[in-house]
Amino acid sequence: MLSAVVALLAVACDEEYMTYSDAEYVMFAEQQSTNMVLVDQEYFSVPVASTVACDYDRTFGVEVIDKGSNAIEGKHYRLLSNSVTIPAGELAADVKVAGIYENIEPTDSLGFVLKLVMPEQLKFDLYEDSDQTKVVMYKSCPFDRNNFTGWCILTSLLLRDYPGDNVSYQRLIRTEAHPTEDRTVILRSCFYDGYDVTITFNPEDPANPLVTMDKDQIISDESSVFGQILGDNKILTTHSNYYPSYFNSCQRFVELWNHVYVENLGEMVGTVGHYYNILEWISDEEAERLQREGM
Repeated sequence: MLSAVVALLAVACDEEYMTYSDAEYVMFAEQQSTNMVLVDQEYFSVPVASTVACDYDRTFGVEVIDKGSNAIEGKHYRLLSNSVTIPAGELAADVKVAGIYENIEPTDSLGFVLKLVMPEQLKFDLYEDSDQTKVVMYKSCPFDRNNFTGWCILTSLLLRDYPGDNVSYQRLIRTEAHPTEDRTVILRSCFYDGYDVTITFNPEDPANPLVTMDKDQIISDESSVFGQILGDNKILTTHSNYYPSYFNSCQRFVELWNHVYVENLGEMVGTVGHYYNILEWISDEEAERLQREGM
C-alpha cells in the first residue's frame, strides 16, 4: 500500500553549504530502525540524512512497501506525513511515525519498510537499498514493580555449573517488594536456599530498561557449593559490568547477568564467572501446578 506521491526537488545545492562531498545523496540513516512504542508517546522518529546541505528546503515523498512488512498501516501505526522535508542549511530530517499502542500485543514484533520517493540520481548506490529502511516496533509497557513480585521461575547457568543442593538449573522462588526501596525487589532463596538477593529496576529510559544489583550480596557459603573454602566461605554476587541486564514490563521477565566472585576480608580471591539468568514471573495458579509436579 502506497502512502505518498513524489515531491518536486530543486536541481542543485548552493556551494556555501557543501560538506565533505560535492555529490548530493539522500538516504535513510539506518537500514533498520528499531523503536519502542510507549503508552503516552506522540510519535517516534526515523532519520533521513543528506551528504550535503542546500540553501533551500528539500521535500521528498515517503511510501510504505508491502514486501517485508507485517505491520498494518492504520492499525499498528500511521505516518504523520507522507513526505519529509530537510530544511535549508540542514543535513537531516525525521520521518515521524505514531505507533498505535493499544493495537500492539506484548509479544508482537512488527515491522514495515519505508522508501524515499526521489530522483534516481539522489540514491546512494554504494549501499544497496539506501533509499529504504526496515522499521521495527516493540511495545513497551509502563513499569509497575508489582508485576515483578510473587512467584518466579529462575533459570540459571550458574546453577548448571554449580548446582549445590539443587536438582535442576531451574528454581521456583518467591519475590517481594523491598520495604524501603521503591524500585527494588527481594528474591527469596534466589540461587541457593536461605540466601536472599535484591535487584533494582531503572525504568527512566524505556528503550534501555536496565536492572542492577548491589555489590557483595551473599548467595551461599563456599563449602556447600564448591566443596571447599577458597576465601572467607562466602560466595558473593553483583550485576555484571561486561553484560547489561534488562527487564521487560510487558512480558514480566528479567534477563540478568551476574558476576559471581569470592573474597577474603574484602580482598578479591577470584572470579567464579559471569552468568546468564532468566527470571520469569508467573501466576499463583501456575506456581501451584509446578509445585505439584515437584519443581
